[in-house]
Amino acid sequence: MAHSLTYGGDPPPPRFNLARHCLAGKPAGKTALIVAGAEPCQLTYGEIEDQVLALAAGLASVGACDGHRLLIRMANGLDYALLFLAAAAAGAVAVPASPMLTAGEVDHLIAEAEISVIAWDGALALPATSARVLTPDDLARLKRHRPGSYADTSANDHAYTIFTSGTGGKAKGVRHGHRAVWGRRPMYRGWYGIGADDIVLHTGAFNWTYTMGTGLIDPLVNGATAVVYAGPRDDQVWERLCRDYGATIFASVPGLYRILLRDGFKPGPRLRHGLTAGEALAPSLLSAWQNRTGLSLYEALGMSEISTYISSSPEVPVRPGSPGKPQPGRAVRIGSDGQIEVHGGDPGLMLGYTNSADLDGSWFATGDAGHFDADGYLWHGGRIDDVMNASGYRVSPLEVENVLALHPDIAEAGVTEIRVSDTLSIIGAFAVPRPGARPDERQVLDFVRERLAQYKWPKQVWFVTALPRNANGKLMRKALRP
Repeated sequence: MAHSLTYGGDPPPPRFNLARHCLAGKPAGKTALIVAGAEPCQLTYGEIEDQVLALAAGLASVGACDGHRLLIRMANGLDYALLFLAAAAAGAVAVPASPMLTAGEVDHLIAEAEISVIAWDGALALPATSARVLTPDDLARLKRHRPGSYADTSANDHAYTIFTSGTGGKAKGVRHGHRAVWGRRPMYRGWYGIGADDIVLHTGAFNWTYTMGTGLIDPLVNGATAVVYAGPRDDQVWERLCRDYGATIFASVPGLYRILLRDGFKPGPRLRHGLTAGEALAPSLLSAWQNRTGLSLYEALGMSEISTYISSSPEVPVRPGSPGKPQPGRAVRIGSDGQIEVHGGDPGLMLGYTNSADLDGSWFATGDAGHFDADGYLWHGGRIDDVMNASGYRVSPLEVENVLALHPDIAEAGVTEIRVSDTLSIIGAFAVPRPGARPDERQVLDFVRERLAQYKWPKQVWFVTALPRNANGKLMRKALRP
């Protein structure tokens, strides 16, 4: 099957602003965003644009503009979305952070991304920092500024940085330009089948690129309505939200679809189909969803560096076990080493990593293995490195191993992803005790939980006499098994 050797979509306009592309020119009275939860709210396109431009003017007044980095350190909610869009509108660089991160992990982000301003909700742990901290009172004051105009940014100007795990054991920043939102256009036909009449309900939080893109940016760009949930964790809430808000597209991860089916989920009367990404969709889960709901479930393959680029859709029939085909205009190939590669001319591709030069426009190797069949469907062969997938989050085993090795009773540790069924995998840890020590599993797990975000926690620790290593002494993580 022949594949395009260059990006085939329209290039973004040279002068281009992410926030303007999301908000400007939409019907002012139409509902743009619904935040459900303990403090529900709804904003029309006119209201959200006014609030974003007012907050952008406020951010500019404290120096959060012209490429300065703004860390968003707050729980999921309306302010998170407003700050992300306002930073882009002001010409600043938004740096979304998971509220699950510890103060030590946030300290690394502050240094790595060269943060100058932090928007803080007053509750999450914050390390000592020389950056300017905007408290809730400060943010309330900034929102009262008179709305200004969108910054005159270039499509290639730095708009936001997303942190993802790397093989080096520390989170690394992925730098995206304003053009990234333009680079999402192939998804609209190639994955969503979205239109202005759609109501999109996403189950994730704004700090995740999947949610920020699929759950906020893409509905806004298409003049649709975005619905997100900002209440306490409740797996039972999604059926009610689908029904109450008339969701037409539902977006989540395979792990939650499995829970919904277990709990007898019934789709709302308007729901057309579901979207899934973040981890592979097991054919058995796909079949169970289709049999239970009668609706299609469209999968996509992506990563922080490019977002999704392979998918099934209303126009690309689902082939169980495959995430689908390259989206319209995408140029995707298999490199000589078996890696999936994306053409460097794709505007959805990152500018580069933090503290590194911009990409040079050549093919980008994703780190995922795969092959195409005769019909153009991609078959994913997993990561070529040891990076794990924990419910859609990429987690470096080295980062978890380094924390385990700090425990006084552990001499060395190995961490790997363990598949416990065709629909579920967990992070498992294997630890060699120090001579004479008798570590307690629960105490070791608590030790890790004090130092890492929840999605990085091992589910279980097995104590072993030695770790498997090759002839050169390299840890063979794929040989770690209970």
